[in-house]
Amino acid sequence: MKLQRKNMLRASALGALVVSGALVLTACGSDDNTKAADGTAKPSAAAAGDIKCGDAKGKLLASGSSAQKNAVDLWVKNYMAACSGVEVNYKSSSSGEGIVAFNQGTVGFAGSDSALKPEQVEESKKICTGGQGINLPMVGGPIALGFNVAGVDKLTLDAPTIANIFNDKIKKWDDEAIKKLNPGVTLPSTAIQAFHRSEDSGTTENLGKYLKAAAPAEWTYDAAKKWPAPGGQGATGSAGVASQVKAVDGAIGYFELSYASSQSIKTVDVNTGAAAPVKASAESASKAIAAAKIAGTGSDLALKLDYTTKAEGAYPIVLVTYEVVCDKGNKPETLATVKSFLNYTASDAGQKVLSENGYAPIPAEINTKVRDAINALS
Repeated sequence: MKLQRKNMLRASALGALVVSGALVLTACGSDDNTKAADGTAKPSAAAAGDIKCGDAKGKLLASGSSAQKNAVDLWVKNYMAACSGVEVNYKSSSSGEGIVAFNQGTVGFAGSDSALKPEQVEESKKICTGGQGINLPMVGGPIALGFNVAGVDKLTLDAPTIANIFNDKIKKWDDEAIKKLNPGVTLPSTAIQAFHRSEDSGTTENLGKYLKAAAPAEWTYDAAKKWPAPGGQGATGSAGVASQVKAVDGAIGYFELSYASSQSIKTVDVNTGAAAPVKASAESASKAIAAAKIAGTGSDLALKLDYTTKAEGAYPIVLVTYEVVCDKGNKPETLATVKSFLNYTASDAGQKVLSENGYAPIPAEINTKVRDAINALS
């Protein structure tokens, strides 16, 4: 099933209109992007009437991707305020841990930065009686490449150069490949200190998908949650990677844009082959996500992103966070709450919460299908 070209254009336009400011997908960190400048909680965008509690009741456990932690925190706050007697508890860990918990049957849904793999779908059939796990895209954004090189305020890299930095083949910041991409910039001979996630990470997998697609000759590794390349240094969570980049001269690392924004870390502009290098931003990520095609079948809405896009202003290193649920065979005691809560997150009000707090809402044409899939859960 594919999105038609006119739908892509319409969705792209929507993304450009509704998203502004820095995109703040977060992963494994303590940065709280849900508060205003004075430290108080940002006002809710959802009135009680926007949330349909239905037969929701009791406690709903969920876990997984920490890239969506702040988004889920906002949703949970609004939802629990509207639906008395319901408790939604989302444990922010990692995509890998969330999928494990889902396939063990200990959570009502899981958050993941990567769609289920075929073997994970097969395993889910043991939990989803008569059905299987499906992927519901709920929020997306860019993976920023943060750098800290003394005297360098602006840096442009392309996919082959990024690949060779992270696979330990380019070792100095004044390497000819980097100089060629940055005419007029004085680059020091400082050693490159490349940092990556030390634990299984959907952010790592999405970066790998980009490098594999955009620089196949240089990046010969299959995309995986576990860091595959030699060299570099590991750090725990996006917070750990960002902290290292912030502290170490010569450092580069990857993390959700909020870490760069909150810690004033400079980010790489990506040369995609378009007329101008593209900055990591809400708007540029939206342009890439809006052109995604649905790769899943039936009610599974896994997306195929175009990591090799050369569209003007489209930032290619993006991720989409999914909620993973059973299409059939959900636990009777939590089904009503799962449907009620996810119907809110995918609603206009729920998606407005994202846009008002710096996230990228899912484009309308895709989100309509998400709502249909949620209503069909059984």
